[in-house]
Amino acid sequence: MPEGHTLHRLAALHTRRYVGRPVAVSSPQGRFATSAELVDGRLLASAEARGKHLFHHYGPEAVVHVHPAACELLTDAEVDVIHARLGADPLRDDADPDRAWARISRSRAPLATLLMDQSVIAGVGNVYRAEALFRRGLDPQLPGHRLTRACWDELWGDLVDLLQDGFRRGKIETLRPEHDPRLVDGVGPCARASYVYKRTGEPCLVCGTPVAHARHLARNLFWCPVCQAPERSNAVRTPSRRMRTRT
Repeated sequence: MPEGHTLHRLAALHTRRYVGRPVAVSSPQGRFATSAELVDGRLLASAEARGKHLFHHYGPEAVVHVHPAACELLTDAEVDVIHARLGADPLRDDADPDRAWARISRSRAPLATLLMDQSVIAGVGNVYRAEALFRRGLDPQLPGHRLTRACWDELWGDLVDLLQDGFRRGKIETLRPEHDPRLVDGVGPCARASYVYKRTGEPCLVCGTPVAHARHLARNLFWCPVCQAPERSNAVRTPSRRMRTRT
């Protein structure tokens, strides 16, 4: 499934091209044929994205929902259920980062898990996870409850900036100008514009250490062992006395 910025670009494109007009809806593969007939020729009222979900609103009780294995016609109540289970979307004006922080700050799950949990943060995928953690110097295995609030605010702000940039460009580029080999070394325009994602074994663009790779919950995880070393982070909360006594 594409990362959140792609769905938001689709929603914006569909808004410009189709909202306010009757649209032809069909099902080339046949799996959506019955529902397609119900909205075919109807006026598209609005299009929106929330995380990795796309919604076309055709009026009361008629919302087309698209997600990896789903293309379905839903009622307003069913749409509300999906919205309720999704976390804060960095690309939405109504995003509530405090809600995400409440989940993260009391979780013992690692940041690598929490950033990909769509019920915590909606729209972040594998690329943005790897790059945002690197840019903030965070160990992917740091438990959420060990993160400081100040660092969470910085991480959230960076996610907003990165996804907004991806929305504008239509592609993901995460390098700061001082680290971009296309600007520093004058290499061609096809150079990969990421710090660690899919750069296993290649030198870190900041410290030169080979980029590490592991499987984490059936997904690929990339990080720099030096730039994201646990002992180098100033984002870690000091364990309480009670936490120190736990095994």
